[in-house]
Amino acid sequence: MYHLYHQQLVDMLYNNPLAAYVRQLRHKPYFRPGLYGCLVLFSVYLLYHSTYPQSSASLDVTEVYEPPVEVSEEAWTDRANQVKLAFLHAYHGYERYALPHDELKPISSGYQDNFNGWGVTLFDSLDTMLLLGLKKEYQRAMPYVEKAVFDLAEDLHAPYFETVIRYLGGLLSAYAISNDTVLLKRADQLADRLDNVFGTPSGFPLFGVNPSSGTVVGPELGILAEMASLQMEYTMLAKATGKKRWWDRANTVIRALENADLEYTGGMFPIRWNLTSAQPFDAHLSVGAQADSAHEYLLKQFLLTARTDKANLEMYLRATTHVIANLLYLSPKRHMLYVTDSDIYPDSSRGRPSHVFEHLSCFFPGLLALGAHTLPLDNLESLGIDFESLGSERTSRAYQKLSQYNLKELHLWAAEGLAQTCWLTYADEPTGLGPDEILMRTDRSGDGYLWIDAMERWKASGARGVPPGVGDKVPVVYTEEDRIRGNGLRRDYSIKKKGYLLRPETLESLYLLWRITGDSKWRHRGWKIFQAIQHHTKTAYGYASLRTVEIVPALKSDEMPSYFLAETLKYLYLMFIREDPIPLDKWVFNTEAHPFPVFEWTEEERERFSI
Repeated sequence: MYHLYHQQLVDMLYNNPLAAYVRQLRHKPYFRPGLYGCLVLFSVYLLYHSTYPQSSASLDVTEVYEPPVEVSEEAWTDRANQVKLAFLHAYHGYERYALPHDELKPISSGYQDNFNGWGVTLFDSLDTMLLLGLKKEYQRAMPYVEKAVFDLAEDLHAPYFETVIRYLGGLLSAYAISNDTVLLKRADQLADRLDNVFGTPSGFPLFGVNPSSGTVVGPELGILAEMASLQMEYTMLAKATGKKRWWDRANTVIRALENADLEYTGGMFPIRWNLTSAQPFDAHLSVGAQADSAHEYLLKQFLLTARTDKANLEMYLRATTHVIANLLYLSPKRHMLYVTDSDIYPDSSRGRPSHVFEHLSCFFPGLLALGAHTLPLDNLESLGIDFESLGSERTSRAYQKLSQYNLKELHLWAAEGLAQTCWLTYADEPTGLGPDEILMRTDRSGDGYLWIDAMERWKASGARGVPPGVGDKVPVVYTEEDRIRGNGLRRDYSIKKKGYLLRPETLESLYLLWRITGDSKWRHRGWKIFQAIQHHTKTAYGYASLRTVEIVPALKSDEMPSYFLAETLKYLYLMFIREDPIPLDKWVFNTEAHPFPVFEWTEEERERFSI
């Protein structure tokens, strides 16, 4: 028992300022303090943590953080070309062994039809080919686009959400870049085949549809991301075709969200909704799975339409205010900033957090950065918005807290802190790739420490140094012995889902923070991730997901999702090239990284669409 207490005390000190000294002593044969020594160690620990959490200037161990060595733009151009070669390796593998099916199996050189069997990887990759200047690949793809038959067997149904963001989004984005009218024609035809999903009283879409027979499937309770992530695609389609029916589909969803009763959830959209009444069904809040893209589209729809729909902006401000005030937490050791999900209960405005942090949520720092970059958050009055009036009696405290800060700075701090955590989950692993989900440790109460509370203490102290959770932190990489023995006390979290699924969300945020802040550390971190992808996921035929990020050599899964070519490699390429062909003030990415051009309504369009 004595040795157990001794080990725990030493581990509690491991990431504190005395860490270097303790690391030296713990491996010495004479480092065996008695009861008195253990009490001294414990007293030092309590003294250090009596002000938890302190300013990150004293917590983030910045004295041993080594900034990246700068490289020339010529070197970055070479790195962009390496990404292009990676895309060619992946796409040629798909083209040779899987086309016209959906996705390549990169280990066995087989294929799978998991998204309608129409060739989702090809459709998802069209705009990436154009941006990378791969004319031959694009030209070989176009006959498949022209001849694709959007039919399914009688017992099958196309998942509406995935079909819209991958197929429809891919066609519209490639059309916007190339101006090839064949792509627009096919997009219009596809939307027509999917249209029966809107046969609900609310106008929210059902889960799926058979495009051949028109039969639909799906429960009366819809999932937020699946029913509220079509606005960008249908607005773009309406603008390009001039057809009011597509504008009405998007506008109906926007107006239903605007009119929903969100008093109980603090102005934020919960996950499950009643498709008949267009009202929330539960009070489970998240920016991760089943919710992410719906919150993303609030800001992006506002930007896409040249800032004409004020309702989307107000909904975005309400959602992000609730997240910042109630769903952002700091971990107890390295003070990693993270966002989690929560259930709201009648006796609490904050709810009960799970402290699970999803890789899918790593899009959120990029969204916050984009909002800070494109919106006058420090002068919302210029848009006719009184920030505090967006709240209600139930949520007024959150708005009062946030109004004490420069909102633009606050959003950008949150973005940088969250992106730092997303990066650390990669850098902490021997593969250099991040797990799909982690569970953050909390203090003994289990409640965790809200970031906004730490910010209040930091502000009250005179706001010295960088804000809590924002400074650069040092990775903690476990050895194989650490992993086997379960020596996890030096980290802030345990891994809940160990796989790396070639996901793009972290890279999306690194790309946006690089373009918005100009800080090259985000770019360098993207390069490290690409190197890890090359080293651990590449196969003879493509790139494979990993079963676990904790083991080297990596254990691969026989799957290469289409979003790897549509998103992951695209964001890497855009991060490394000198001139961005998709400037953030002129283009907006849909949730599958398909860029749409920002446009304004003409007077004739306003009259036709009743805007």
